[in-house]
Amino acid sequence: MRAGSPRLLREINDRAAIEALLRNGPLTRSELEAVIGLSKPATAQLLTRLEQEGTVLRSGLRGGGRGPRAQLWSVNGALAHVAAVDLAPDSIDVAIADISGAVLTEHRAPMPRTGVLEAFRTAVAKAAAQVDLTTSALHHVVVGSPGAVDPATGRLNYAPHMPGWEDKDLPGDLRAALGAGVTVENDVNLVALEEMVAGRAREVRNFVLLWPADAVGAAVVVNGSLLRGATGGAGEIDAMRVPDHAHADTGTTRTGSRYGDLLDSAAIARLARAHGVSARTGRAAVAKALGEGAAGREFLVDLARRIATGVANVVAVVDPELVLLSGEVAQAGGTVLADLVAAELRLLVVPRTAVQLAQVTGKPVRSGALHAALSVAREQVFGLPAATTEPFREPDRAPGEE
Repeated sequence: MRAGSPRLLREINDRAAIEALLRNGPLTRSELEAVIGLSKPATAQLLTRLEQEGTVLRSGLRGGGRGPRAQLWSVNGALAHVAAVDLAPDSIDVAIADISGAVLTEHRAPMPRTGVLEAFRTAVAKAAAQVDLTTSALHHVVVGSPGAVDPATGRLNYAPHMPGWEDKDLPGDLRAALGAGVTVENDVNLVALEEMVAGRAREVRNFVLLWPADAVGAAVVVNGSLLRGATGGAGEIDAMRVPDHAHADTGTTRTGSRYGDLLDSAAIARLARAHGVSARTGRAAVAKALGEGAAGREFLVDLARRIATGVANVVAVVDPELVLLSGEVAQAGGTVLADLVAAELRLLVVPRTAVQLAQVTGKPVRSGALHAALSVAREQVFGLPAATTEPFREPDRAPGEE
């Protein structure tokens, strides 16, 4: 064995143990031994070493019945903290977590149309203060935003609905405001990341995720990695021109309309009314249609035609294994809408691509941002390999550094 190899072997075993504890939660020595494949003495020595370094902690006991209870070990979450942010046109939603992944606090605040940087800083600072942290104490912050950041310029592209953010070096300005490392990633890309971590795409290498909403977004994953494009605009299909294949007449231009104009909330509600289904929002119209008999069914088929027409353009180029529908409109339509989109898609393209409902609900953008932030922190603190789906990020620079 070459000189230095014992040290290298220790580092490999330490990383394996840390990764196992992060993945599985608190484990006993014997459970950890089984996971990483070390002997009982070697595992005991490893835990002693990591405890002395402050990397792991004793965290209670496991057991019961007549036998002795075994000591549990877990990663020391206080080694680093991260923030995950869902930045929307009218709100900012922040979560602070420790490096173990435990969410310590949440904070939501309105986003004004002016003074957006200060509003952002204040919201993150308030969330951090709730757990006695400053923003500069955060190891990394991942922000999910509509549109896309151009990696060459740092500017937010394709986001006219984000007033106040258009002419900024977004990663640089946010780093300066917080005094911490910041990644800015497209919000739908983060939803796709979350589906790969905890949703239907866990075993899928190639898929497209579509978010029909007031600003239609898509994420494209090829060979397990997010496709971002030269300017960060891959998946920005809101402005794509498509014909309106819905049978009901709602006054749209049949030969070519902006895809987003066919699938925003008002357009979906108009389409529903044309079929005799009245609701104030697109989501409400889709949910109501499920119980409206033939009229509701015809509305959902027409909506599926609109969705499939845009998706077909992506599928024909990428030929993915799976199309996932995400967001509140998709969730309202459930598997019924997903099946209808699949049927319409088969009429438009050669690939027989499965269409399913995304599994992650609740706050998928923020959840994806949290996993991304943890990936960065764990790579830097523990030397764990970053996920292949880690968001694009520039090297962290000190505030004001060129």
